[in-house]
Amino acid sequence: MENMAEEELLPQEKEEVEVAQVQVPTPAPAPDSAPAPAPDSAPTPASAPAPAPALAQAPALSPSLASAPDEAESKRHISIQRQLADLEKLAFVTEGDFDSASSLNSDNLDAGNKQSCPLCPKEKFRACNSHKLRRHLQNLHWKVSVEFEGYRMCICHLPCRPVKPNIIGEQISSKMGAHYHCIICSATITRRTDMLGHVRRHVNKGETKSKYIAASAAKPPNEILKEADTDVQVCPNYSIPQKTDSYFNPKMKLNRQLIFCTLAALAKERKPLECLDAFGATGIMGLQWAKHLGNAVKVTINDLNENSVTLIQENCHLNKLKVVVDSKEKEESDDILEEGEENLGNIKVTKMDANVLMHLRSFDFIHLDPFGTSVNYLDSAFRNIRNLGIVSVTSTDISSLYAKAQHVARRHYGCNIVRTEYYKELAARIVVAAVARAAARCNKGIEVLFAVALEHFVLVVVRVLRGPTSADETAKKIQYLIHCQWCEERIFQKDGNMVEENPYRQLPCNCHGSMPGKTAIELGPLWSSSLFNTGFLKRMLFESLHHGLDDIQTLIKTLIFESECTPQSQFSVPTPSNLKQEECGVFIKTTDDTTPDNYIAQGKRKGNETVTTLAKRQKTDVSTEHPPFYYNIHRHSIKGMNMPKTFFFPFLPAG
Repeated sequence: MENMAEEELLPQEKEEVEVAQVQVPTPAPAPDSAPAPAPDSAPTPASAPAPAPALAQAPALSPSLASAPDEAESKRHISIQRQLADLEKLAFVTEGDFDSASSLNSDNLDAGNKQSCPLCPKEKFRACNSHKLRRHLQNLHWKVSVEFEGYRMCICHLPCRPVKPNIIGEQISSKMGAHYHCIICSATITRRTDMLGHVRRHVNKGETKSKYIAASAAKPPNEILKEADTDVQVCPNYSIPQKTDSYFNPKMKLNRQLIFCTLAALAKERKPLECLDAFGATGIMGLQWAKHLGNAVKVTINDLNENSVTLIQENCHLNKLKVVVDSKEKEESDDILEEGEENLGNIKVTKMDANVLMHLRSFDFIHLDPFGTSVNYLDSAFRNIRNLGIVSVTSTDISSLYAKAQHVARRHYGCNIVRTEYYKELAARIVVAAVARAAARCNKGIEVLFAVALEHFVLVVVRVLRGPTSADETAKKIQYLIHCQWCEERIFQKDGNMVEENPYRQLPCNCHGSMPGKTAIELGPLWSSSLFNTGFLKRMLFESLHHGLDDIQTLIKTLIFESECTPQSQFSVPTPSNLKQEECGVFIKTTDDTTPDNYIAQGKRKGNETVTTLAKRQKTDVSTEHPPFYYNIHRHSIKGMNMPKTFFFPFLPAG
């Protein structure tokens, strides 16, 4: 009786196996205990009635992955494919030919019989020859697809959406139009433009991964780059911020070398220095500090992204540096170092918001390099910075600083600007003004050591001077600028709160009298004082020579030329013996200076005599040594008669 029951149920079991072969990538084998069917009682697979076309009604799974055993891979909808050939194979797979589906190519499609479209119902697109099917798939499905991470979300005409029941509970059949299936959240979107916006919202939220992509695509190995004798691992797409967690820009090499020379010059004043790289990413900047400056610095690298923190720790081990987390050395660091290798230093790696970290700890050197504007982190940076410390700010929002997005500059920096021929210097003065206001709010003043505005970034480096007196002197140097729109002459407004009757008198040009209408506009507020400290730049040049940074020496020399306004033939490479030992009214201790009385300890406020000396020096020397605006004498050649738009004063300030 048991054998007869098995024989009666065997045809029904075979039908279930055939249907399972259509819906599941790997067909389930028949049970071993089931006997072979009798020829007269059980129909053969060829004579068995064809199962209902389940895939034409609700194709929820992708049969093109018949050889993939992973369960997550089978959750992909059949309208999401990598290549057009994979989409063409679906026509054969839907008929149950799994053995030949894996070996099909574009040439085999021409030899087949009539096939139906796997993404259209049979009543919409009837079965046809292979060349017509290929043209249909290419024109009506593939060309209107949405691409993401190497996959194509093709348009689908199948009734895939679940029909909601009405109040009575009955399901009303409705005609389903064309739609797309989201590769990330499996949502159904009707229009292509809506699908593009839907995927873009996923990318903005950081949702760029799905289960089947993670299961099918193996993680590519990290690439190792070398810069200044420092090895760093970088993630794939490391130069695209939207596609990677740890952004690394090779074009910022000059920026990193400028910061390194700044820190190396500061390390000659006092040791050890508490240094912070607030936005580490790959950690290459902090690694260069610790590797080349050694015990002179105590480096802290911070990043809020967990993947970036993991990458920073791996890069520390790659450069034989120990990672310190919560004042404890990581146990894995000793195991990674091979026998006979020395530990080159320690680096503290933190994972927290940059504002929180700068509120919790005090530093001697802080570098801010966020993605975009840095105004949101300036108040925290100046809150606990030590006296005579240095804050360096890298701003990459050049669209607003270079007057391409003037409304953004007004929103972030509170400045009114226009596009001028001196737009790069204008951008540097905008950033310095924002830095000065943030320092003044913390009862601190600043002295600008140097400012660089290149194609990709604006770098400003300032020294912090504690005390309300320095803060008041700094706040007075933020003024408005009068700019002539005809000849582009410019001059800062005079001090005072009284309204001037004719502000055009301050301009050295006579465009207002010779041209009709209003010829000048008011820009700012901007930083109106010096942008360079020649003595500090010469010390930076010496450090670049000492550490063999050949790429940055030309730029530092150009900065020294602009700060002194001297011809290049009169320039000589400085040595520690002839460097200027007094900056900011303070005697700086260098390697050759052995007088202890000339050195002021870190973290201490300056005395009244030093502050008075600084105030007198700023009143007498700054206006003569460093004009408020510069004409680029290296660009305007007298020999070639390429003169600036002034009368006969190419080497004098506009004011």
